[in-house]
Amino acid sequence: MSFHFCLSIRFLDPTFHGRGDDDQIEWPPSPLRAFQALVTAAARQHGGELETRSQSALKWLETQGPPDVIGPSVIEGSGYQLSVPNNAMDIVARAWSRGSETNSGDANPATHRTMKAVRPVLLRSGDAVHYIWQISDPPGDEIHGYIRVLSEIAGSVVALGWGIDMVVGHGRILSVEQSGALAGERWLPGAASASGGLRVPVDGTLGDLTHRHAGFLRRLGPGGFLAPPPLSAYDKIEYRRATDPAPRSVAAFSLLKLDASGFQAFDTTRQALTVAGMTRGAASAAAKRAGWSESKIQAFILGHGESDQAGEHVSVGPRRFAYVPLPSMEARDGGNSRVAGSIRRVMLTSFAEGCEQEFAWVRRTLAGQELIDERTKRPAALLSLIPESERGVRCYLRPASVWATVTPMVLPGYDDPRHYRRRMGTETGPQEQRELLERLEARIDGLIRKAIAQAGFSRTLAEHAELDWRKVGFWPGADLAERYGVPDHLKRFPRLHVMIQWRDAQGNPIQIAGPICIGGGRFYGLGLFATV
Repeated sequence: MSFHFCLSIRFLDPTFHGRGDDDQIEWPPSPLRAFQALVTAAARQHGGELETRSQSALKWLETQGPPDVIGPSVIEGSGYQLSVPNNAMDIVARAWSRGSETNSGDANPATHRTMKAVRPVLLRSGDAVHYIWQISDPPGDEIHGYIRVLSEIAGSVVALGWGIDMVVGHGRILSVEQSGALAGERWLPGAASASGGLRVPVDGTLGDLTHRHAGFLRRLGPGGFLAPPPLSAYDKIEYRRATDPAPRSVAAFSLLKLDASGFQAFDTTRQALTVAGMTRGAASAAAKRAGWSESKIQAFILGHGESDQAGEHVSVGPRRFAYVPLPSMEARDGGNSRVAGSIRRVMLTSFAEGCEQEFAWVRRTLAGQELIDERTKRPAALLSLIPESERGVRCYLRPASVWATVTPMVLPGYDDPRHYRRRMGTETGPQEQRELLERLEARIDGLIRKAIAQAGFSRTLAEHAELDWRKVGFWPGADLAERYGVPDHLKRFPRLHVMIQWRDAQGNPIQIAGPICIGGGRFYGLGLFATV
């Protein structure tokens, strides 16, 4: 039976001021931040020094790997400004050494201040953050001792984030059932990250913190000021909510004219499938030149599964390339509105994890390749690699709580198998018509939620999403759903434009990152959503 060590940090005021790298919002508070709070509390208990048993317990904790984190949902609060010193006391000291008056000019510390922007996050659905480390086996006496010491230290933690983020700490052992019953969003550690992610302690973090603190105490000496060394013994780990889809690899390309003099535009309604097919053909040709096996080309590039003994087609599943043409979301009305325009970019993605090697290959290989029109066999456009941060791509990737289709979604089944529409057209009373309409809408609602789950989203997201749908597009410039081209095998299924407002189990808005493609034909860019 597994157990967990739970470090709980309860905020006395529902605000958090800590920021991550590049002054970005950090939520949940990083495990390294919690570990540093423990080290500070342990040293404070014994006059600024770590006693042996505290060192042993903290060294054990830093080797336990990234913890799960459970915490409340948050929103960014209204910003405000503080007047703070701008670290120019060296100028003040030089003025004093020259004998200047201490209340005028450079000698007056009050003149060396600047305005600092403060943007806290506000806790909405609770006041506690829990860090959960799994203990594989029933804890023995040694581990019980470590946890007892860490729990004592946790009771002395007073702040997490800025000094004004006052907290109360608590440590204990929990069973799997008790851990699962903790309220809040659960954040799970993923892969290591060189850029984003949350900082986590590793073996050696305690020693590095001790070394940095010693450097801080020695920062002023006979030789002047010597900056303490930066903390370097930590990892960065990507965290995502348990309800979030796994991060999806992406390779984005602009579609250029053959002389690369500008964009080559394609009509979204009539030519989206053509762009997807040409990109698929370019990837297949490149894979053959690179020596990929025929079976991998058939499965990963073309999406062709093998046939079973009865000759039936077997799906290859989500581990394959999806070819997603990207209509340009063009700014209009001075940037206050966006209009769905022509296709000038294309994106390759996958709805499965663990494909980064294939995406690194496709980024290198397809850059500079020509797209060949399958009908005329002539070049139609040139692919040029672009970053995910490019404006025309970002609106399909950045996290948001509200998304709407740019290309219509194909429902995974018939929306009216019992012929409710035909029955409503007969001589029925108002009450019966209302009942038939409710059944029809319930059927469509269920099909959309089924498609959300089929696209790899959690049951929680599928069940609690707020849905709206119609034949007319939600974006200016989007055409009627029925006018978009779809593969032949999907033409018999209904097409709808859909808007999704993502909600958690408590009904709170929740931000989900893209790309989001839902429904039949999603591997060709149908059911593509953009952030609202």
